[in-house]
Amino acid sequence: MLRKTIATALLATSSLGAQAQQAQAAPAPTSVVLVHGAFADGSDWAQLIPLLQARGLRVQAVQNGLHSLAGDAAEARRAIDAAPGKVVLVGHSWGGSVITEAGNHDKVAALVYVAAFAPAAGQTTGELGKDYPPSLGQREFVLDPSGYISLTPQGVSQAFAQDLPAAVTEVMAATQGPIQASAFSERIGSAAWSGKPSWYIVSEQDRMIPPDLQRALAARIKAKTTSLATSHVPHRSQPAAVAQVILEAAGLARQ
Repeated sequence: MLRKTIATALLATSSLGAQAQQAQAAPAPTSVVLVHGAFADGSDWAQLIPLLQARGLRVQAVQNGLHSLAGDAAEARRAIDAAPGKVVLVGHSWGGSVITEAGNHDKVAALVYVAAFAPAAGQTTGELGKDYPPSLGQREFVLDPSGYISLTPQGVSQAFAQDLPAAVTEVMAATQGPIQASAFSERIGSAAWSGKPSWYIVSEQDRMIPPDLQRALAARIKAKTTSLATSHVPHRSQPAAVAQVILEAAGLARQ
């Protein structure tokens, strides 16, 4: 009996040692790469970035060209390559499709979707909303002769960021990045969320991507989900709440 007890104790100790080695082999993320969506640029994350930096994370906001899914995914991969340590990859809106395509990178430890698209492998972003009525924001799309879509100033103030002051949305409308319409028809190669832990922030007052669609996407990718009573840009109207989700994905959430 004594021998059996000693053997059991040694086995338990060995198991704990193996677990400790595994923990050491999988260090916590030290970087965050932020991928903006359509009708925006990297400065869209300005309220969020200092909150992450204050917790010791290295943060890089990608500047998407918004010409194609392939091009934006390449920009995200370059930022991931340059980031120190493991990476939490965050995508807003169209940026969700980008991180789905780019997030299979070995350095990516977790994905965070912020009111974002999350297509499956072989699926296009444009297919995701086909079973939902057009949103208020879609009715404010303007297509130029080169095939780029932008939002009217009214679309920005009433559908994209209706919970922000007019002085802010006026600047957002003036600095928005139009997106090439054909980007929504590009298919995802391998969906990163199928093999990476994922978090999803649902914007309950979203007038761009229907909240019901967001919830369906979050459920499909088996994401840990947080709901916020915000417009399509929770990282601007409730940056602290968004930061908390990203910190949780990085293993830095406050207890």
